[in-house]
Amino acid sequence: MAGMRAYLDYNASAPLLAAAREAMVAALDVAANPSSVHAEGRAARRLIETARRDVAELVKAKAGHVVFTSGATEAASTLLTPDWRMGRGIIRMSHLYICEADHPCLLNGGSFPASQVTRIGVDANGIVDLEAMANALAAHDKAAGLPLVAIHAANNETGVIQPVDRIAEIVKSVGGVLVVDAVQAAGRISIDISAGYADYLILSSHKIGGPKGVGAIVAAADLMMPKPLINGGGQEKGHRGGTENLPGIAGFGAAAREALIGLEAIDALRRCRDEIEAIVKMLIPDVEIFGTGAPRLANTTFFAIPGAKAETVQIAFDLAGVALSAGSACSSGKVGPSHVLKAMGQGDSPGALRLSIGAATGAQDIEAFRLALAEIAARRVGKEKAA
Repeated sequence: MAGMRAYLDYNASAPLLAAAREAMVAALDVAANPSSVHAEGRAARRLIETARRDVAELVKAKAGHVVFTSGATEAASTLLTPDWRMGRGIIRMSHLYICEADHPCLLNGGSFPASQVTRIGVDANGIVDLEAMANALAAHDKAAGLPLVAIHAANNETGVIQPVDRIAEIVKSVGGVLVVDAVQAAGRISIDISAGYADYLILSSHKIGGPKGVGAIVAAADLMMPKPLINGGGQEKGHRGGTENLPGIAGFGAAAREALIGLEAIDALRRCRDEIEAIVKMLIPDVEIFGTGAPRLANTTFFAIPGAKAETVQIAFDLAGVALSAGSACSSGKVGPSHVLKAMGQGDSPGALRLSIGAATGAQDIEAFRLALAEIAARRVGKEKAA
């Protein structure tokens, strides 16, 4: 229909769910500070603790092990520090090990100086080199402190899922600490932090249909935590100061409840993604779809049209009423190929298009994408004939 657009950029930000909106509106009517001890304050606190339980349930954690933050970037900045505490004792993380294809919030190394950061490469599909990781950790100087490993559970561009269980085994074998960026994975694959999946998870509300500006650190246990990035009045058990964002947290909790239910519909999402990829292959026979040799999120496809700049094609889609990304939204506007493609050995690629879908994606969205891509393919053929 005229004026209708197809939104196919869920990995950048999922549309706000009705349940999350309703929870936020209800929380806006609660005027009290959650730290106040009067009845109104206790009502605000109940909303936060309900959301805490819902977020914990999404990843099979204990509610008391969830620390709310302003988003995933703050969570990463908090966790990627040499300075940790166990009770009143100080724990030192002497070296950070990350993956070349990680999100920029991990790649920047947090509070670690560059000399204390090691990047582990990936294969052509974007899977981390487990042997290289094991060798790097085996050579770690334990006398200097513990090794801290941070890696994404699922890549935000390709959707490729890392073998976190195997990574956890390697990290545990050397007594290290594992931080997993589960921003794209939560609500799209089952995660059970209680089963040894990770020591700490990073979550983001707006990737699962909650509001922007809210995230969480989820710990497998509460014995050890990083030194607080934000000190204040002791909120979040002293792990993150500042009055809590009550409406945002309430919306996050509601979105987490919906995401847990949504895990049951992953197969339907995968069929939708496969239908889209079939359309791409039919209209662009020489297309390259990245990461197909590894497990991927059911909602993501990352593809390149040979000879075409991803940014140019993205604009064509936008003009045709289809919203998708030329790589990560966090890297939009930057010149040059995706750092993920570089890590995968695709440094000469002019970039790729990321299409990511969700539960609300329907037949009309797929048809809008097909029509737009058909026009792009026709113009491409015309240019090749003219040349």
